[in-house]
Amino acid sequence: MTVVLSGLRRFIAPLLIVAGMAGLAFAQAPQQRVLVLDVQEAIGPASAEYIESGLERAARENAALLVIRMDTPGGLETSMRDIIRGILASPVPVATFVAPSGARAASAGTYILYASHIAAMAPGTNLGAATPVNLQGPPTELPGRDPKPSDKAKDEEKDTESAKGSASTAKAVNDSAAYIESLAELRGRNAEWAVKAVREAASLPASRALESGVIDMIAQDVPALLQALEGRSIKIMGEDRVLKLARLTVESLEPSWRTKLLSVITNPNIALLLMMVGVYGLILEFYNPGTFIAGTIGGISLLLGLYALNVLPVNYAGAALIALGLTLIVAEAFTPSFGMLGIGGGAAFVVGATLLFDTESPEFQVSPGFVITTTVILGGLMIFLLGLALRAHRRPIAAGEEAAPGTIVEVIDWRGHTGAVLYRGERWKAQGPAEFRPGQTVRVSGRDGLTLTVTSSEPQRST
Repeated sequence: MTVVLSGLRRFIAPLLIVAGMAGLAFAQAPQQRVLVLDVQEAIGPASAEYIESGLERAARENAALLVIRMDTPGGLETSMRDIIRGILASPVPVATFVAPSGARAASAGTYILYASHIAAMAPGTNLGAATPVNLQGPPTELPGRDPKPSDKAKDEEKDTESAKGSASTAKAVNDSAAYIESLAELRGRNAEWAVKAVREAASLPASRALESGVIDMIAQDVPALLQALEGRSIKIMGEDRVLKLARLTVESLEPSWRTKLLSVITNPNIALLLMMVGVYGLILEFYNPGTFIAGTIGGISLLLGLYALNVLPVNYAGAALIALGLTLIVAEAFTPSFGMLGIGGGAAFVVGATLLFDTESPEFQVSPGFVITTTVILGGLMIFLLGLALRAHRRPIAAGEEAAPGTIVEVIDWRGHTGAVLYRGERWKAQGPAEFRPGQTVRVSGRDGLTLTVTSSEPQRST
């Protein structure tokens, strides 16, 4: 019996050690999760950084799936292409989910949806209208469509004027159409409708998008989406992968403080305001040095504003007009021109603010209300400075030889028609037509070198 127990101990002990090590390794191994990103704004530098950081974390943690829950009106092409490059290079499956009900994936959102491994929408959502938003003029006609005779006549009249514009428009549309068509072919989705969304700004609701092969599925929410994806096979980096999402933890990733800050300062209105605060803060510091408060605030604001302009599509002509406008308004303060410099500066500022950002996307343009409000404030500042200049012009001279006449002085001593008076804290020689007594106040009527001519300050009484 003892021999049997000893043999069992020798057999069981290694088995327990191996089982313990396996359990420890299993406990230390990170469990796969589903990560969810919420993009509920226009596609810009902040949302691009948010999605790119989410893709990096998903790859680092070997996540089972990354869900981009999207509701966007569109955005900047540069940011959209950065996001798509990240999705195409991701080793983790990416599902773009247009949700909740009432959401949309317009313009740039449609491209991102087509680039994702899985395209899904919630009921009551829509996508499309993917024509490049920075184009001007009428939508480009599809090949093979004959315009009406009246349209032909109008087109012939405008051929010379709009040849260059039409060529650039067609070039941009063709590039965008080819881009989304390549994404559709990569993911096996409806390429014909994708091109139509670019050339004709076509849109689709969720139900028709599913019928047309534009999206893969319709789901009410993220849990329903994960349930529908369970066991689905997708191609990742050229390899087939079966999604196993049952009982996985779902984690929502919040934007970092850096992303939130970028979201604030890349608002065109905030970027313009930061530039103005920066310029005027530095001017105030130079005008009244020593406190460092205005200079510090101005320097930080100016750097943040310049960083925002660096990541936004800036029209340099608009930026130059804004700089000219601010310079003219500041010049009005230092060299008053009775409003001419200020009016010119205000006009240059309005035009420059309107042209500052080189995009037709409303989300990345300066608000007209903000431009009007800022112009009114600058106009009020100009009027205030002009009023100070006018008051200074009308004020009696307070220094030099011309300042003496009319000044009330006190007699120190007097003999005959000459004596001494106290003028601006100094003893001056004086002469006058009458006899004055010490302590009496008299009025300066003129000056001859270093001698003041004084008269009585008391009004003459008529008899």
